[in-house]
Amino acid sequence: MRLVFDFESKTPIYQQLRNQIVVGIAEGKLKAGEKLPTIRALADESGINMMTVSKAYQMLNNEGYIVTDRRKGTLINTKSQPVKAETLKGLRVIISELQLSGLTEDEVLTLCKEYYEEGL
Repeated sequence: MRLVFDFESKTPIYQQLRNQIVVGIAEGKLKAGEKLPTIRALADESGINMMTVSKAYQMLNNEGYIVTDRRKGTLINTKSQPVKAETLKGLRVIISELQLSGLTEDEVLTLCKEYYEEGL
C-alpha cells in the first residue's frame, strides 16, 4: 500500500498515517494477519519521523486495528472492531456538514454507499 502525506494539511501526519491504514484495512489493501513495516522501516521509507510513526501505531493498537507481538512484529488485527461512540459522533458532524453544503439526503446516501462499497 502506498502512503501519501499532505505536509500542508492541518491534519497531523500521525493522524494521516492512522487514517490511511484504517482505510487500507477497510478496502482490503491490508489483510488481517498481514505484517506492517517496523516503525524504523516505515519512517525511513516514508520520510517521516520515527516518533510520528510510533504515535500512529500506538493509536491503531489502542483502537484495536493492529496488534504487536515481540516475535512476529506488528500485524493487522484479525478481529473486527465495535463501533465507538466518538466515531458515530464524528459521522453526525460530517453528515451535518454535507447537509449544510447543500447536498440532499439522496446525494449523501449515494456517497456513503459508494465509499462503503469501495471498502468491500
